[in-house]
Amino acid sequence: MTLRSLARAALAAALLPVPAAAQRLWKNTLYPYAYYSAVDGVWGAGHFSLYSPIGFVERPEANQASFAFDAAASTGGSYSLIADLEAPAYVDGWRLAVTVGAVRENRLGYYGVGNDAPYVKDSVTAGHPYFYRVSRSHQSARITLQRRVIGPLRLLAGGEIRKTDFRALPGGTQFGRDLASGAVDSTAVPFSDAVARGGLVLDTRDNELDPHSGVFVEGLYASGKGYTRTTASARAYLHPFEKLILAARLGGEKMGGSPPVAAEFTMESSEQPVVALGGYHTLRGYYDARFLGPGKLVAGAEARYALIFAPTLFELHLVAFYDAGRVFGPGESVRLTTSGLHSSGGAEIAARILRNAVLAAGVGAGSDGALFLFGTSWSY
Repeated sequence: MTLRSLARAALAAALLPVPAAAQRLWKNTLYPYAYYSAVDGVWGAGHFSLYSPIGFVERPEANQASFAFDAAASTGGSYSLIADLEAPAYVDGWRLAVTVGAVRENRLGYYGVGNDAPYVKDSVTAGHPYFYRVSRSHQSARITLQRRVIGPLRLLAGGEIRKTDFRALPGGTQFGRDLASGAVDSTAVPFSDAVARGGLVLDTRDNELDPHSGVFVEGLYASGKGYTRTTASARAYLHPFEKLILAARLGGEKMGGSPPVAAEFTMESSEQPVVALGGYHTLRGYYDARFLGPGKLVAGAEARYALIFAPTLFELHLVAFYDAGRVFGPGESVRLTTSGLHSSGGAEIAARILRNAVLAAGVGAGSDGALFLFGTSWSY
């Protein structure tokens, strides 16, 4: 081949259409923010993200792929360092999520184990200000891979390694008493865990960040160190009128074997595990981890009315909600029941900003009183 023919071939290659994957645009954001939590006081935080936007094609995913790093600390001694990689639409038919974090919740709720764990207001005194609190720290690395099987049905596989430790706070605490009495197994504090997960996910939501219609159903099975976890949940979203969105959820989880208290504090999901039962993602109006047990049942319904409705740009919602749930003890069957349910209700105002952010604040009230709520996503 002559030099001229080589030059012509190179020019022809340069003029070929660039593959779509090579045309991906990457953007970044960096900003500080602050908020108040009824549990931890004032938080100061910073957020950095590098992301590849979907573009003009309407899809349910927020981005093709993103990497985010969040750092935060509170006046109550809590902190959070989380690096998160997500690729929900980078390769057609595949979803990848990787999260590495180090977190301390220095005022996490601990009221004892069981659905009837009492709250006695007089137990919290000047000498025992943290009677119903415990300091929990955990470091973890979690990976989840999903593959589309057919239509909206996906197959999930994942794993996680996690180390969890607890520290009794100054003054007498319920956790310190249960640790001394053996109600909390001292040999599992701290607890190092390795978990394998698998399951199926059915997802027809029109928008994953801010669903207006569709369903999200998941069935998961996980095996950890000395225990198993079976989780099933469903969420449904209806959009009967332009400015009204109705949402509902129902979920349950059963743990087998001998789960340690560290594992009982959470409820599994295909996204991230949540503190249960109590808190913004389960029972609003109760402190995080208000009810603790190996079996969990949670349900809820809410109405979101848009005061400002400009999809993909900005939405401002007034929200009314009702949550209910309970925990089940060792050997007790997890079942649909209205017996022993704890309930809460309240209102929020929530803003959806562009495609990538939801902020919500409000008040929830249960049998223990009322709490201020703040979230950086919808409760479900």
